[in-house]
Amino acid sequence: MALVPRRTAASPSASSSARRGARAGVAITVFAAASLVLSACTVGSYDGDRADGGGDFADDGCTSVVVATSSEKVNMLDALAKAFKESPQHDALAECATVHPINVSSGDATRFLTSGGDWPDEDRRKPTLWSPASTVWTERVAAAASPALVGEPVSFTHTPVVFGMPETMAKALGWPDRPIGITDLERLCTDPAGWGSVGKPIWGSFKISKTNPNTSTTGLSAILMQSYEASGKTDGLTADDVAAAEEFSRAFEECVIHYGDTTGKVLNTLYDDTQHGAGGSGYVSAVALEETSLLNYNLGNPDSHTVQPGETLTPPQEKLVAVYPSGGSMWSDNPVTVLGADWVTEARHTAGEAFIDFLATDAAQRILPEYGFRPLDESVPLGKLFTEEYGVDPGLPAVTLPRPGVDVVSAAIDQWTQIRKPSSVLEVIDISGSMDDGIGDGRSKLDGAIEGAQTTLEHFRSTDEVGMWAFTTGAKAEDGMNLLSLRDVSPLGSERERLASSVADLRYAERYGTPLYDAIAAAYDEMVDRAEPGRINAIVVLSDGQDTDSKLSIDSLIARIGKSSGEGGGDAPVRIFPIAYGDGADTAVLQRIAEATGGQWFDASDATKIDLVFASVINNF
Repeated sequence: MALVPRRTAASPSASSSARRGARAGVAITVFAAASLVLSACTVGSYDGDRADGGGDFADDGCTSVVVATSSEKVNMLDALAKAFKESPQHDALAECATVHPINVSSGDATRFLTSGGDWPDEDRRKPTLWSPASTVWTERVAAAASPALVGEPVSFTHTPVVFGMPETMAKALGWPDRPIGITDLERLCTDPAGWGSVGKPIWGSFKISKTNPNTSTTGLSAILMQSYEASGKTDGLTADDVAAAEEFSRAFEECVIHYGDTTGKVLNTLYDDTQHGAGGSGYVSAVALEETSLLNYNLGNPDSHTVQPGETLTPPQEKLVAVYPSGGSMWSDNPVTVLGADWVTEARHTAGEAFIDFLATDAAQRILPEYGFRPLDESVPLGKLFTEEYGVDPGLPAVTLPRPGVDVVSAAIDQWTQIRKPSSVLEVIDISGSMDDGIGDGRSKLDGAIEGAQTTLEHFRSTDEVGMWAFTTGAKAEDGMNLLSLRDVSPLGSERERLASSVADLRYAERYGTPLYDAIAAAYDEMVDRAEPGRINAIVVLSDGQDTDSKLSIDSLIARIGKSSGEGGGDAPVRIFPIAYGDGADTAVLQRIAEATGGQWFDASDATKIDLVFASVINNF
């Protein structure tokens, strides 16, 4: 089924359109309170297979209404879906309906909807509803594809974009008594003394974590907030303003440690760092994130995963506090809409409209604060989460920055593509014998790895440094036994096609054992020797199995890579980003390797999703 505006199902009825206009005034006094658990499903940037972090939804005989949503809202929407079942809006339906939330990042959903192809999942999990984090994404789909495809989006909750800082660091900048602006952060970024400029030289350089604006609402909001700050405006941002802000934004990007596909992965690394007594200064100084994600972190749920029955959350040793920039914050307005795709049947369309109507009721709005989201209805009490104890101020932000037009958003993303921090990345691919195994979609594991690696090349600029190695026992190259060098790390230039062709040749390479630790050690030595300040220096490792042939032990490898590549270990740290490929990969070891370097590991246990996982990994650079 193609992603085209639906013509076979009926358009929204006049009565449903009238209800949509009256939603803001609807108030039902029934209250179905959710338990105080801030959680969501975060399994990579696309998790269409799972709505609860590990389970699946079965046919219960009711009309199935799948809602594709950004990760931080999955568990909240699950609670809202349960309350919907008891609502007058549900009772008015001719037949019962069940709402199933699935996690799809806002940027990925936008890409799927504008590509003109099919939604990458089986039919029963194709979404009826879409709820990205911001209307920015629905507007981009309307402009790039068709307004009919995204229907009539309506916001049902909101959360401001802030900078989360370890409390001790925020206090060093005068928080909470002194307003802190993005310009203050930019000065810390560009000052060679870093934290020393405010009397804290032991903390080193000022480090920011941001997400990729092509896939993340917070990443997109952050670059727009930078342009607002540079222009001195709080309204009416133009494409010319974005252009004039280029040097300011470029300086700001220089202190980014690496770009992530989700804030959850960054917060996980920070949380692990603090729990081992490192505080937080070693990894990152400030994280651009939504207020709701900060609340999750302070409750002990840094990646906003679905909290299982009996699970105990442990708050971090040092909480993050929300710095609401003095120049203003953008808000994630969390719209929801019925898609005009051809798989949305009349029954699903009607049920989806009913659920949207329910979200505006008092019963639904009272559930939102329990999950760290602010209700649109200001008469609804925020509750105990929105307090200084959890690092937030319900009276802020004092200034709201409006969402600019589609042309301005596009100009900001295009600018970021040119000014983002440069990368130096070495991709290391396992080509052992098990890579010949099929993955169930007509491809072998090696086919999937090759295609994923080739796709990543489109992400890099010609000035970015890119290298590609492969490893298996018996291979011989200048870089060492068991290694094949397809390309040394150097500026990519105009060699995308040549490198893509070299990667394709791996199909014909001899394949034996898996010297994983030795290959990582060699790659690490190579990158440390050439790492430079001012670049994101990284290694991407893909492996589908356990180490079988290394001379080096895992403990020796960890000691080697962990000694100097943490963020506090120098001006040019080398981080490792492993991909656990297929159900035979040694996930525990790969996770340990990532954590030792301040990197992140990625789960491609469903090998058919390797293309999407590769896309998530490359969003860090």
